[in-house]
Amino acid sequence: MAAGNSNRRRRSATAQDRSRPLLRRADQAAVAGLVVLALAGMAAYWIVQGGPRGELIEIDRAEPLTAEYLVDINKAEWPELAELPEIGPILAQRIVDSRQADGPYLDHEDLRRVNGIGPLTLERVRPYLLPMPGRGDVAGGRVERQGTL
Repeated sequence: MAAGNSNRRRRSATAQDRSRPLLRRADQAAVAGLVVLALAGMAAYWIVQGGPRGELIEIDRAEPLTAEYLVDINKAEWPELAELPEIGPILAQRIVDSRQADGPYLDHEDLRRVNGIGPLTLERVRPYLLPMPGRGDVAGGRVERQGTL
């Protein structure tokens, strides 16, 4: 008979475990409050960002942004120059080496002194180069005189 009582106790203990909630009432109330607080925060963020006015940006309908990448050939290091079309890391290093050995470039045409840059490459790179003053506009540049008095 003692064995029968212990089996009943085990069954009743197992039944109590199944009916017991995962969280106590106070814990359930705390989780519910946090969920409501999070939802209220998301709603406030949506309103502040222009949600009801339809000002949220839909990436598929957004206007594409254009970026202008211009390089100063007298100041740029080889990683910047390597980003230009038709210029890779080796040609970019040649540009820097030529600038260090022969002095700064006075205009874009001076890039032709670099082995590997011809007229076609120069024309493809030119839109990405910062404008440079003409040779006569530079202090110390040679000024041609048209006539003498």
